[in-house]
Amino acid sequence: MRRVIPTESGERWQDPEPFLRGVAWLDGGRPVRADPADTMRLPWDTGERATLPIGVRLEFTTEAAHAVEIRYRATVPGPTDALRDLSHGFALWNRHGLLTEVFTEPAAESVVHLGLPPRGGPFTLHPPEAQSPLILGLRGIGGSLAPAPRAPRWVVHGDSITEGWWSTRPAHGWPAVAGRALGWDTVNLGYAGAARGELATAEQLATLPADVLTLAFGTNCWSRVPFTAPLLYETTRTFLDIVRQGHPRTPLLLLSPVLRPDAERTPNRLGATLGTLRDAMERATRDRISAGDGRLALLPGRDLLGPEHLADGLHPDDTGHQVLGLAVVTAARRAGFDAG
Repeated sequence: MRRVIPTESGERWQDPEPFLRGVAWLDGGRPVRADPADTMRLPWDTGERATLPIGVRLEFTTEAAHAVEIRYRATVPGPTDALRDLSHGFALWNRHGLLTEVFTEPAAESVVHLGLPPRGGPFTLHPPEAQSPLILGLRGIGGSLAPAPRAPRWVVHGDSITEGWWSTRPAHGWPAVAGRALGWDTVNLGYAGAARGELATAEQLATLPADVLTLAFGTNCWSRVPFTAPLLYETTRTFLDIVRQGHPRTPLLLLSPVLRPDAERTPNRLGATLGTLRDAMERATRDRISAGDGRLALLPGRDLLGPEHLADGLHPDDTGHQVLGLAVVTAARRAGFDAG
């Protein structure tokens, strides 16, 4: 029997944990995106981004409820906080698409109410990701809620593009788009500004339960921490070796960096262009496939997006995220990953 949480006024709330999806680790009941027992080995920027609940959502079914209420706690931005103007929206989806959105102000503790259609579940509720909301409880109005059936667990690691930058809603980032189309439980380990092939991250991925894996790093190896092509070749090879120690037969898709016009032919301080770095990642992946890794697939990223898909010359807009997500869906199906 699921635990219910009474409040001071006698209201009863269901424990959110059985309903949570997209969760990598829990730290004191709060979803986090890096192993809380192993944060000291991670770069500071990775650890900072890992505290945000990117991709974490609630999934439920109901036979009679006409609404759902979510009790949550969030960080309240100060008067000079750069995030103060960001929308704080809760979006309700089913398999057909968006049903409704409710926007509110971040609150130390509050309740949001969303209406439900008579039929059409299971439902997915995407909370806002800014201000790190913590879901305290949920309840059905007019009927009970049950956790949605578990789906194959898809762990995706990458940088700010994977984290969903410049998508207008959490549900619009490419991992969410692809996971929805494939019917997978997307666990988003995208770290903005980071994801440079850190081997501590590879070790964490190796220990994390996953039915499917996708790696989509490399863009930040051009300038943020400059790599040479031989260094990225060896980093990619070693990263894959470590992940395979924990997932020797798990379907794994490597997505090489997508188009970045300012970097394609421009050398970084070590003389490498993004084009040569991408080639090195793809060559390392193909070499491993040729050596017998039959559950590894490569999706070259260079031609998946055009300049018209980039909101700022680097990050896709909503259309770009949609295009990228559907390209991943096609690659996963072509490799037979969607069949398990």
